[in-house]
Amino acid sequence: MTKSNAKSYWKENIRYVLILMFFWFLVSFGAGILFKDFLNEFKIGGFKLGFWFAQQGSIYVFVILIFIYVYLMNNLDKKYGYDV
Repeated sequence: MTKSNAKSYWKENIRYVLILMFFWFLVSFGAGILFKDFLNEFKIGGFKLGFWFAQQGSIYVFVILIFIYVYLMNNLDKKYGYDV
């Protein structure tokens, strides 16, 4: 592994993390706080959608983002020869 490959690997890893954290921010802060009033016009299981995102949705999205990150990192490991 060369130093430039390691730098490229780390750069792509950080880019993935930033993109995924941005989406989590949109769901947790955006849907749960900023867009709460608009989302509360809709209901899921009897609960207002803004409340649901603040209490449940952001957790579900976070777990989904973990699986997406694992998938992306497995592909990145293969790309740079870190897969075993």
